[in-house]
Order: sequence, then C-alpha cells, then structure tokens
Amino acid sequence: MFRTLSKIKRLLRMARALAAHDALVPREYAADVPPALRIVARIVGGRAKAISNLSAGVRLAKALEDMGPSAIKLGQWLATRPDILGSDVTRGLETLQDHLPPFADAEARRIVESEFRKPLGEVFTKFAPAMAAASIAQVHEAQTNEDPPRRVAVKILRPHIEDEFVRDFEAFRFAARIAERHFAEARRLRLRELVETLARSVAIELDLRMEGAAACELAHNTRDDREFRVPALDWTRTSARVLTTEWMEGASLRDAAALEAAGHDPKRVAVNLLRAFLKQALIDGFFHADMHPGNLFLDSEGRICAVDFGIMGRLDPAMRRFMAETLGGFLARDYTRVANVHFEVGFVPKTHSVETFAQALRAIGEPIFGLRARDMSMARMLEQLFETTRRFDMQLQPQLVLLQKTMVVVEGVARNLDPDFDIWEASRPVVETWMLDRLGPEARFREAADGLTSLARLAQNMPQVLRDTEIIAAQLADGGLRLHPDSVRQIALSQLRRTRHVRVALWIAAGALGIIALGAF
Repeated sequence: MFRTLSKIKRLLRMARALAAHDALVPREYAADVPPALRIVARIVGGRAKAISNLSAGVRLAKALEDMGPSAIKLGQWLATRPDILGSDVTRGLETLQDHLPPFADAEARRIVESEFRKPLGEVFTKFAPAMAAASIAQVHEAQTNEDPPRRVAVKILRPHIEDEFVRDFEAFRFAARIAERHFAEARRLRLRELVETLARSVAIELDLRMEGAAACELAHNTRDDREFRVPALDWTRTSARVLTTEWMEGASLRDAAALEAAGHDPKRVAVNLLRAFLKQALIDGFFHADMHPGNLFLDSEGRICAVDFGIMGRLDPAMRRFMAETLGGFLARDYTRVANVHFEVGFVPKTHSVETFAQALRAIGEPIFGLRARDMSMARMLEQLFETTRRFDMQLQPQLVLLQKTMVVVEGVARNLDPDFDIWEASRPVVETWMLDRLGPEARFREAADGLTSLARLAQNMPQVLRDTEIIAAQLADGGLRLHPDSVRQIALSQLRRTRHVRVALWIAAGALGIIALGAF
C-alpha cells in the first residue's frame, strides 16, 4: 500500500512538471486525446507556463531537465525513438541538456575511498574539484600516487543515484502497467516492454566498468587509426562507481579559429572526424554515440581524442551492410539499388512495389544533389529516408536512429569547423572501402570458403539433423509442432505493423497517470 502511494506521489510530481511546461497534453496534440483525459491532465497539472514560442519537443526537453536524472535519461532515449513520439518531437528533444550542479568534493572523496577500501592519498596524490557534472556522474582531474605520477580523469557516480533510478523506474513500470490495462494504444506500443528496455540500458550505464569496457573496445578497434585516439583506461583505479582514464590534453573542437592559430587545419579535422565516425559505424559496427564538442579534443599531433563512453552504438553485420549499400546507392544516385536493399533485408514488405519505393527515394536524393556542399546533409537525408520507409510499413530500427542522431551531431561539429564541408565527398572513401572489402572479389572468395566450411559442419552434424527431423515428423503426426513460448511471441511481434501516428500514446499514458493520482486522494 505505502509503496503504491509512493509511486503515485512520484508520478504526480512528474505530471505536474510536465504540465508546467505544457508537455503533459501538449496543445498541438490535444485534439487527438480523449476529452476526459484532457480534463484529468488539467486537474493534475494546473495551468502551463506562457511558453508559446517553444515547440512541443523543446518544452518536453525543458520539463525533463527539471525532473532530474531519470527523466533526462528517458528523454535521451526517447530522442532515438521517433516511432513513439514522432520526428517533430524527437528533434526538440535533441536540445535536452544533461548538466546538473556537481555534488560535494567531500562526498566524491568518500566514494573513492569506499570503492577502493583505502585512504584517498593511497589512490591519488592530488584530487581537484569537479570540472564537469551530468545527470549520472561528474569528472575530477587527479594525479596518481605512482612514481612518476600520472595525470588522470576520474569519473564518479552521483551518490545514491542507483536508488533514485530504482524508485523512478518502479513508478514508470507502474504507470506503464496501468496504461496498458486501460488503453489499447498503450498495449499496442508495449509500454511495459519499452520501460524494461530503458531500464536495462540505464543499468549498464550505472556500472562504470561497462563504460571502461566500451572505451577499451573502441581503443582496440581504432588502434591503427592515426587520426583518432581513445584515452588509456586505468583498470586498477576503476570500479562500478569510479572510472579512471588517461588525461586528454588538447584543444576543443568548438573553436575553429583557435585550432587554426595552433597550426591545425580545421577543414582537415572536419574530414577526419566524419571518417573516424563512419569507420567505427560501418567497418567496426561499434561507434561513439555522443560526439558533441565537449567530448572531442585535438592533441598536439593533430589527432582527434574522444572521451565519455557512456553512450555507444552498435550495428550488426546486416545493419552495416544495409547502411553502407544505402549510402553507396545514394552516392551513385542508384535509387533502384537502394530500394532493393530495403526489400532484401525485409525492412519493406514485398506487398509494396520496388519501383514505387525507388521513386520515393529519388524524391529524397535528387534535391540533395542540387544543393551547395554547405547545404547538403547526410543526417537529414537519413531522417527523410526513415520517414519515407515508415510510410511503406517499415518498422523503425532503433540502432539506425541512434546512428542518424549521432550523425546530426558529427555534421554539426564538422560544419562549425568548415562551413563549406562536403559531407558526401568526405564519406565516399569510407563507404567505397567498405563495399570493396565486403562485396568485392576477395569477399566473394571468403564467402565461398565459409560456405564450404558450413557444408563440412553440416556433414558432421547430419546424424543429429536426422534425429531432429524424426522428432519434428513425430510432432506433426501427434497434432502439430510445439513451439517454445518465446518463439511464438517473436513470430507474433514480427507481424506487427506500425502504420499510424503513435505519438499520442505518451499523453494517453500521462492521462492514465492522472487518473491513478486522482484515485489515490
């Protein structure tokens, strides 16, 4: 009983914060929300602030910033899901700022001592006040107690942040469960599953050893890249709540004039940044997904140095091939080829016409090639591509959206360094190298060799295959195949089609939240 009341109280506080920014039932979408829910939302939240000049997405971003760490993480995740809120709202969420006041140095020192079970002086001989603070952690400059000492960056989780996230996610689960019970749209969106997905993602981010592992993996993947580097990790001073890395000294990529004054070519840096990102995404399938200027520096040798590996993206081989062939097709202006790629991977149902889909792709590509280099945007092209494919019943792929969102940031940094940056020409060598490596003659020989190996394994496993065949035949004779429940569920999920606008579901859930809160009083 008391836990339920605590969840209701927490949700009511969130609802009021949303309503204060006209983000609980935004006026732009109020007509799509049942009247009863609009009334409940007004009772729960009161009257919104006079912020008519801001879009619904920006208002939502500001409300989430006021609500604290869990809400900020929710907003960052929702920014990668235009299938839930719509592209106009998710674009507004890109303005969300992940900055909070730092917690006390004394508390940071206590956490370090607790994690390593020794006095701070036995870990670091110098420990400066926090230099940056976000929703989950803050960063300190420090010096190790070795001889000679090393300058390091120490990232420390906020005190009790894990407990705060647990309480907030219990409230999110509660709201999702009630919403699914009462609203068909919430069930169709599978809100409970969405909350669990976010909870798993945050749980990983709250273990700084996982971030350390991500940094090590990216460092391994880019070890031969002479234009990009990752700070070395200090595992002896890293734990679940503390992450220690090499200190990265360099010039910020924010100021092109300062880079030029230091003897660097900003235009070359812009090209190197884009290519480093595309190599990570298309060739390695593992990319830094938070490449804003605050996380990027240029060292004395002209290498781009990246920090903060809390948000990373992955593309499996099929997705990498899809993206590379899509970009290659657009570069060649071969829209039929791009259309065929979508059909081959099953993104667009075969009930649609390849020719009609290629025509829609041409409507995206041709205007781009008519622009000046400074006006051409790969990120915008990808966004338009995803919007178009949804009209052809393609379910959005979250990993591709994260790629597109990161591309927006990378393009922005590159254009700040070089206003005339030609993103297509800069990307061409990476895309062409990928295609030659994966689709050229040598790749065909490798595939043939892999095929022969598979045939050999099949021959070795033939007795088991025959036994499995006998089992299947017996089940068919005994009333049919019996699939595992998880398999049945996945088959059912694969049949779902999201062809309608679904952003209203957020405010349906908020309305359910309000009903729950009123019922408690």
